[in-house]
Amino acid sequence: MGDRPVRRAPAGLIAAALALAALAALLTGSFAAPLRAWGGFGHETTAQIALANIRPQTRAGIARLLRAEPLLGTLDCRLRSLADASTWPDCIRRDGWRWGHTAAWHYRTAPICEAYDARRNCSGGNCVTAQIARNHRLLADETLPDNVRLEALAFLVHFIGDVHMPLHSGDLADRGGNDREVAYGIIPGYNLHAIWDGPLAERAISSAQPPLVRRYSAEERTEFAAGDAAEWGRESWALARSVAYSGAYGVDPCAPGAPPLPAQAVLEQQAIVASLPHTEQRLRQAGLRIARLLDEAFAPGPLPSSGDAR
Repeated sequence: MGDRPVRRAPAGLIAAALALAALAALLTGSFAAPLRAWGGFGHETTAQIALANIRPQTRAGIARLLRAEPLLGTLDCRLRSLADASTWPDCIRRDGWRWGHTAAWHYRTAPICEAYDARRNCSGGNCVTAQIARNHRLLADETLPDNVRLEALAFLVHFIGDVHMPLHSGDLADRGGNDREVAYGIIPGYNLHAIWDGPLAERAISSAQPPLVRRYSAEERTEFAAGDAAEWGRESWALARSVAYSGAYGVDPCAPGAPPLPAQAVLEQQAIVASLPHTEQRLRQAGLRIARLLDEAFAPGPLPSSGDAR
């Protein structure tokens, strides 16, 4: 660069930005957020949407299963409500000896610049789409003990949230954006995955009008709750390319002749605002799809047959 002077931000601004980044990390867990979708606030919001839209019989069935919590043996990760269920699978992963095998169940990333294959990267059913189908069936099986069904309830609620976060379905050989350093506006210290996991979801939830947590009409539930796990994964995969990566870098990374993505980027205010409707939509869809699958699981009749656990 020779003797060309380097322009630097005032020290006070840098210090303030770093302080904000540290606070954001404490609130969202963004510095230690690999493979967590939506963060606690986002997951709990999808659970609250579901709770506002399930049938009374489903609510009663959930309340009965929650009484089996002592049998789970997870005293550091309580499971006393549907909101607890939405975050329980992330909490138990801290006990690697017992629950480490579930880490791969939270995602099924596929390269955004290649054709989508709903069965790729899911050996032995170790991916989020297969585990949604598996836990839906386990939850619906009334021959199983209540503690087994309660565990399935928590995994189902959480994984439906996970599959709706774009960077749990699409990536660029970067662990769903975890390896992409991206600032959130003026706040450094994030990666692309962490931004979608925390501050972007939180802003979408807090600014949505009408509020995301509410009783939706029958027409809205039909519109937003449709599809199965493979379709939901495809939706997220497409958004990873068209919104998450393109918004952060200002270019479609898969376009012919697209330059390599830089080592660092900034998600500017314009891109943040443009991403909010998509984020709101994914949270809304996740909540109503949770409600639909819970209603199906607690309804009388044959066990769910859609999808498979590979």
